Amino acid sequence: MSSSEKLYELVFPTPSLSDVAGRGPILVHGLEGFSDAGRAVRQVTEHIREHNHSELIAKFNPDELVDYRSRRPAMTYSYDHFVGYDQPQLSLHAITTPDDHTFLLLSGFEPDMKWEAFAAAVTHLSAEFGVKLAIGLGSMPLNVPHTRPIRSSAHSREIELLEGFSTWPGEFKIPGSADSLLEVKLAEQGFSTMGFTAHVPHYLSQSEYPAAAIRLVEDVNRISGLGIAVGELETEQRKFDAALQVQVSGNAEIGQMVEGLEKNYDEILSARESQNSLAPAEGPLPTGDELGAELEQFLMQHGDEDADGDGPFGGNSSGN
Repeated sequence: MSSSEKLYELVFPTPSLSDVAGRGPILVHGLEGFSDAGRAVRQVTEHIREHNHSELIAKFNPDELVDYRSRRPAMTYSYDHFVGYDQPQLSLHAITTPDDHTFLLLSGFEPDMKWEAFAAAVTHLSAEFGVKLAIGLGSMPLNVPHTRPIRSSAHSREIELLEGFSTWPGEFKIPGSADSLLEVKLAEQGFSTMGFTAHVPHYLSQSEYPAAAIRLVEDVNRISGLGIAVGELETEQRKFDAALQVQVSGNAEIGQMVEGLEKNYDEILSARESQNSLAPAEGPLPTGDELGAELEQFLMQHGDEDADGDGPFGGNSSGN
């Protein structure tokens, strides 16, 4: 057994994952951590597990991958003693939709350490199950208003997979994630890989923003044909929109901020349309430098912490 295989434990018996033509499954991977603004990734993976048939295939050992001092788990205290704790979960499930589409879902915490070994473990599992395409999920905070259609960007080494999707122009460096490393390592081993990143208004990055989750599911469906339903997410989005409207209308400072973002967004869109940019089909993309700066700021301000608060703005109603 290799060192990477020691990171996880398989659950037997393993279900059949090939389709009637003998083709292997699609792998969807979305990890909760830095690249989860608006908690979009968490919402997607929880939605998939809760509203489809889900069967555990493998579970990863958190003792090998988690720095407990930087990510302290909640412990339960009952009257006069401790009774347990919330162990971090990272697992691989076989998902079957009501329409009998079966795929793999890798979800849970983003590892704090051993990224190379973790990527090797996922690569080994992908080979064992004959994965034909790996799709990564992420979301990032950007200076975009919630009043404009939410958009996403796609990324892949295979140009044909990107047809019809928006991509980031140019070359730049941004803080990494375990999901992006999986995209790199799986591609190096010959797997078809791609990923989608939803763009979340920065002032909503610490709230659960269902619109971003819906966008990711729609992107996955578009490239895979899995037909994952979004009905419950749409219900949550309507509730969110109503609560958000109350907060915006009742706070002049927030209203002015949103108006400023709208003006900037529309001006950039107009300018790029006049330049025949590839981006404006859905809205403007920031430059590489702007993207890197915004992600660095988000990482410094929030790290991987969850922010609790009342209303859509959570604990960060100022937008910074």
